[in-house]
Amino acid sequence: MNGDGAHERTEEAESKQDGSSETDGGEESNEQEVIVIQDTGFTVKIQAPGTEQFDLQVSPQEMVQEIHQVLMDREDTCHRTCFSLQLDGNVLDNFAELKSIEGLQEGSLLKVVEEPYTVREARIHVRHIRDLLKSLDPSDSYNGVDCNSLSFLSIFTDGDLGDSGNRKKKGNELEQIDCTPPEHILPGSKDRPLLPLQPQNKEWKPMPCLKVLTMSGWNPPPGNRKMHGDLMYLYMVTVEERHISVTASTRGFYLNQSTTYTFNPKPANHSFLSHSLVELLSQISPAFKKNFTAMQKKRVQRHPFERIATPFQLYSWTAPQVDHAMDCVRAEDAYTSRLGYEEHIPGQTRDWNEELQTTRELPRKNLPERLLRERAIFKVHSDFAAAATRGAMAVIDGNVMAINPGEETRMQMFIWNNIFFSLGFDVRDHYLELGGDAAAHAAPTNDLNGVRAYGAVDVEGLYTLGTVVVDYRGYRVTAQSIIPGILEREQEQSVIYGSIDFGKTVVSHTKYLELLEKTSRPLKVQRHNVLNEKDEAVDLCSSVECKGIIGNDGRHYILDLLRTFPPDLNFLPVEGEDLPPESQRQGFPRQHRHRLACLRQELIEAFVEHRYLLFMKMAALQLMQQKANRDAKMNIPAITETTETPSESNADTTQTQTAASDSSSAAEISTDGVSPTENNSSTASQAATDGEEKASKPATNGPLEPTATQNGECKSPLEGKEFEESIPGLAQAKELAETLVAEDGTCIDPKSREVVLNACKAVGSISSTSFDIRFNPDIFSPGVRFPDDSADDIQKQKQLLKDAAAFLVSCQIPSLVKDCLDHSALPLDGATLTESLHQRGINVRYLGSVLEFVDKTPAKAQLEHFYRIGISELITRCAKHIFKTYLQGVELSALSAAVSHFLNCFLSSFPDAVAHLPPDELVSRRKSRKRRNRVPGGGDNTAWASLTPSELWKNIASEAKSYYHFTVHCESVDQVVEKYGLQKTTLLREISVKTGIQILIKEYNFDSRHKPAFTEEEILNIFPVVKHVNPKASDAFHFFQSGQAKVQQGFLKEGCELINEALNLFNNVYGAMHVEICACLRLLARLNYIMGDHPEALSNQQKAVLMSERVLGIEHPNTIQEYMHLSLYCFANGQLSTALKLLYRARYLMLMVSGEDHPEMALLDSNIGLVLHGVMEYDLSLRFLENALTINTKYHGSRSLKVALSHHLVARVYESKAEFRSALQHEKEGYTIYKNQMGELHEKTKESSEYLKYLTQQAVALQRTMNEIYKNGSNASITPLKFTAPSMASVLEQLNIINGIIFIPLSQKDLENLKAEVQRRQQLQELGKIEEPTEDRPLELEDTIPID
Repeated sequence: MNGDGAHERTEEAESKQDGSSETDGGEESNEQEVIVIQDTGFTVKIQAPGTEQFDLQVSPQEMVQEIHQVLMDREDTCHRTCFSLQLDGNVLDNFAELKSIEGLQEGSLLKVVEEPYTVREARIHVRHIRDLLKSLDPSDSYNGVDCNSLSFLSIFTDGDLGDSGNRKKKGNELEQIDCTPPEHILPGSKDRPLLPLQPQNKEWKPMPCLKVLTMSGWNPPPGNRKMHGDLMYLYMVTVEERHISVTASTRGFYLNQSTTYTFNPKPANHSFLSHSLVELLSQISPAFKKNFTAMQKKRVQRHPFERIATPFQLYSWTAPQVDHAMDCVRAEDAYTSRLGYEEHIPGQTRDWNEELQTTRELPRKNLPERLLRERAIFKVHSDFAAAATRGAMAVIDGNVMAINPGEETRMQMFIWNNIFFSLGFDVRDHYLELGGDAAAHAAPTNDLNGVRAYGAVDVEGLYTLGTVVVDYRGYRVTAQSIIPGILEREQEQSVIYGSIDFGKTVVSHTKYLELLEKTSRPLKVQRHNVLNEKDEAVDLCSSVECKGIIGNDGRHYILDLLRTFPPDLNFLPVEGEDLPPESQRQGFPRQHRHRLACLRQELIEAFVEHRYLLFMKMAALQLMQQKANRDAKMNIPAITETTETPSESNADTTQTQTAASDSSSAAEISTDGVSPTENNSSTASQAATDGEEKASKPATNGPLEPTATQNGECKSPLEGKEFEESIPGLAQAKELAETLVAEDGTCIDPKSREVVLNACKAVGSISSTSFDIRFNPDIFSPGVRFPDDSADDIQKQKQLLKDAAAFLVSCQIPSLVKDCLDHSALPLDGATLTESLHQRGINVRYLGSVLEFVDKTPAKAQLEHFYRIGISELITRCAKHIFKTYLQGVELSALSAAVSHFLNCFLSSFPDAVAHLPPDELVSRRKSRKRRNRVPGGGDNTAWASLTPSELWKNIASEAKSYYHFTVHCESVDQVVEKYGLQKTTLLREISVKTGIQILIKEYNFDSRHKPAFTEEEILNIFPVVKHVNPKASDAFHFFQSGQAKVQQGFLKEGCELINEALNLFNNVYGAMHVEICACLRLLARLNYIMGDHPEALSNQQKAVLMSERVLGIEHPNTIQEYMHLSLYCFANGQLSTALKLLYRARYLMLMVSGEDHPEMALLDSNIGLVLHGVMEYDLSLRFLENALTINTKYHGSRSLKVALSHHLVARVYESKAEFRSALQHEKEGYTIYKNQMGELHEKTKESSEYLKYLTQQAVALQRTMNEIYKNGSNASITPLKFTAPSMASVLEQLNIINGIIFIPLSQKDLENLKAEVQRRQQLQELGKIEEPTEDRPLELEDTIPID
């Protein structure tokens, strides 16, 4: 994809696997269902008081409520909130769907009718007016409230992209462009300023409409005024300095005669009653009228994506100094436990548990039902996450009373807004054996992973708690929804399944076993027996800690899912147990802080898939062996055998795919969109995509010793291919093997059964008739005992766990490094690095091992970027661990001083950073020593001030050693920066994002040895870091995947339709803003572009950029990618200056996030160089292109085709400058690479040699002319030379090539033939004839220039 981030790649890989069978079957039915949803929209007319009537496009599914929202957002009706819609005099019900309203049709007239106010409606009105007045003010985004976040795209595109291209005259486009980038963006610049990160928007100049709008001190109205219809009083100061008091009454708003000190509710003399506050203020204050109108104009012009709330709050780590304005609504919100939007909910506080569970119970038989259900689940989750975050902050800030106030602070528990909060400390020595506080800190995240996994399997009748983990001010808070009735009972009575004391006493329950049995296959959990305190065997289908409680609502809840996944033996030394040699060689097992280290779900999936491949291979080889023996006896040519394969192979392919899982559960799993690894892909294509070793094994030695070959180093996928093709008949044998395991092991001849049995034994399957690997999560749990009769089984399970641990070290880590070497994984910063580790199932605690592995790799130089990001991640994580405990000892009043002191010790070169204890701004009358602040865990409150830089760096080094088992040689920040080539700004960004610090945006001088870099004034805020479950839109995801699969087969149009459909469904579930919608839009834009619809590509990509900025962050690596794509489409649309601005922005962000030395930078610089070449800025262009050449040579090796292309681009610029000698030199380099890599006859080599000839001619012509001039002086007859500015088309062509977009000029007829061919192959494949139709895919959108 040429750098579309690892995220997309995995999806593509998944869709390749699904593409062939799973989706095609389901598609027809899905498309039928979709049509049901996509009813055509119609137009209604709206008549509002005081405005012209206008048309509004609506769809039958919408609710009347949604029309209300539109009207409250429109420029001319935005100031109305309290109205009803009437059709022919009948009031429409707010919650009715439009299609259920009689008489509502195309062209109906809806009247907006003002309704009388109530106290609630009046408050909503004031809140709405306040929102309109603040609509252009970015302070909410900086403060991280109400799901606002920043976006800066419009500053670089000068407003909306669509039209701006046409406004400028095409002719003088070139003259207008100022192409010089700011100094700090040029290659080689060491300066990394912070200020450009958040450019100041001219739009945000505040337009003063009102000085003050606040609740009056005369509220609430006294009884006699209430009976006159007074609802509340407001106090305002207009821009003209007029102080006014306003009454909100049932009929509207009017001025009264009250002043600050005298109450006189009578209307003012010439008072004007208005139904809307805006109309009233427009009468009174001319400035208000003028500015409010201008402001609404601006508000409506902004792209909707700049204004829509995001589903989860995003926090910015830098902010300018924002003025703190008076704001009554904000003040009121801060002190009510309700959240703003709950004003609208009957019953006031929400019963979170009830909401979370009822949404799960919604029906899900067909697509519309599933969409409704998923939308409800998603909405409740995002609301719950917001409420939980707010509650957790309130708890730590001390605004919530504990439910056990008598106990010491770290043991306290809290309830706020129907959510239960507990702190991440080891209460009552619960985790004593598992590692105390370290275990108590790790348990919540493990539990959250468990909740995520069970939620994704989504078994009807099994309920998990809403769970959010919040890290704030050094404390970890777990927020959970409350099981009805749990608070009235003792835990001992309520737990009817599992154990409350880590396995000493255990109980079980048939209903729970039945429910958990359904999760056993997808989660790979083995059902097993453990002994209880009376030495009786108890049957469990989960770990012992998993507790089952039936709530008062009769639902079956499971909680404490911290051991859903099996333990990681590499970090769990067990007496008398040895790990496989692969692990031991790397120095495992290692001591870890706690005993809760477990393997990730991704690892389990990868391991099982790896074993499945092995299983198939062994079965196939044994079958061939048998067949060969049979053939030898019967003298029949082997080919005819294939006709005898049991007819199952034509039956539904899913059977063979899920290898003997009952296919219904398999189908369930695959629709979950969780993991495509439930082996639902034909083994052949998997073999193609799976990089694991495929050395051919002699077929004779029956069951292999499991660890002997499995975990060998990975071979390249290519070798695997050759091996498969080199054994004749392996394909048929494989098919045979598949049909064997598709059966339940019945009615198969004993010989074949023996084959399966051997293969099962060898790979550690729990069943002997089919492939089925599951793990027992209780193995090696202290305190859990197993019955004697299962000793054999337990031994097998122990071996499996050891193999899985060895698999991580010997396969997954090397495969990650290999992916980084061939640039299919390209982490840019800490977050993307963590993501690429996690995708391969590697926990971050392996970071030290990964870095050591990179260090020993021969190609270390080509992994420098990866190593550097890894080191910076490791150091900032160590600093985060230290910062956590550091903060716990700081009292609130010293927080900013403490944070700035820590940052100085961490980043400033100033050797003796001294903490300034905050001078008491207020001197208290009596210095009373008794009042010790009850902060959770508050110890000596000034201990933090004694930290010194050298001490902090010593601690970081020892933390790295003890946690990551990695040695960082350094005593100060400057040594680290020097030794590992890090940047201080990058370290600052990483630590701020990880700990939630927000700092003032200004230029910091880290390197001054005379004064510290940070003062306490520059620490603006500290935010929570929140982890929660992300509910998925499964149907939409499937459309998205099948769309990708279609695109990869070359069906662009169908692919485009499917992805558009996916977009609709995503919008249906997530609302307008979401990461997955962002990926969808990006792919759509790419397709639009390839199919030649540039404006559409531009509009989709603009949305993708805005969404990425809003949902992921303005400098997230994904956002940088989106900026690059957008600039390409801008260039194609002829908007050159915008394209350059976007590229410069992307380069600035990349320098901030990871520095210049990164393979992605080469792509970015090639883009910039090409665009500059196009606008004839040759010298600038060369600086960027030569930098790209250097980086490409470093990371791809000097013989790579990317380097050849770089040479060619540089040569073209030299040609334009008429410096033919340099041009020739570069083109020769390129030619040599092409010749060596592709051979003489390849078209690339030919093109290059043609260009060399042309350059030589030009050089000779130039030389002739020069000689002529020397000889004849001024009267020389000169043939004018052709110096050509490159055509835009040729620049665009090169841009497409470097960005991996390839157009294949095909006639319509070719396309038809292509489609027919692919369809024929698909049919054949469904008959099971062709093994690998995807191999020679006819049309590749990806980078089809082979990359070595």
